[in-house]
Amino acid sequence: MFTDDDGVQAVRIARAIVDAHVHGRSPPEADFPASFDERGGVFTTLTTYPRHDLRGCIGIPEPVMPLREALVQSAMSAATEDPRFPPVRPGELDAIVVEVTLLSKPEPVPAKRPEDLLKAVRVGVHGLIAVRGPYRGLLLPQVPVEQGWGVEEFLRHTCWKAGLSPESWRDPQTRFMWFTGQVFSESSPRGPVSPKRLEGDACKG
Repeated sequence: MFTDDDGVQAVRIARAIVDAHVHGRSPPEADFPASFDERGGVFTTLTTYPRHDLRGCIGIPEPVMPLREALVQSAMSAATEDPRFPPVRPGELDAIVVEVTLLSKPEPVPAKRPEDLLKAVRVGVHGLIAVRGPYRGLLLPQVPVEQGWGVEEFLRHTCWKAGLSPESWRDPQTRFMWFTGQVFSESSPRGPVSPKRLEGDACKG
């Protein structure tokens, strides 16, 4: 678990990296939290303001490098390397909100049968990775909440993200891994940063 201060600092660092990278400058020196020396996964998400349309989202889901390095790579890639969007231009920076999701280590979902996934996965708590052969797709825990999906829709869309049929979640050969994420976001471009509570059905009460 990361503290709120860690999350705020992560977003501020990601914002500085995005601004510098879009302007063609090297990543600035940053004072990372001590916890970021450990290996960890992270995603940086950029959205337009005030419409909140997705503008870029790239991350490193596996803890394969120190979190400080993963955050730098994630922030730069979200700004200029998301294949779904053209690179962010300098003139857009004042109308973009930066969000950082700090991830737990992905682990196999303990479901013996595909139908067990419906009871195991919790919207608003889990992110998912669908894996089948060379195909792999990931959705962050905030995605089904923002889209208003139930668990089955979440499973279907994760399969689709992997390039599989949406119904592939029913096939035992499709494996799922889950993880949790702590989400921190600017309220407006360069505005205050705060934790983002995921209000899914599983979180109520």
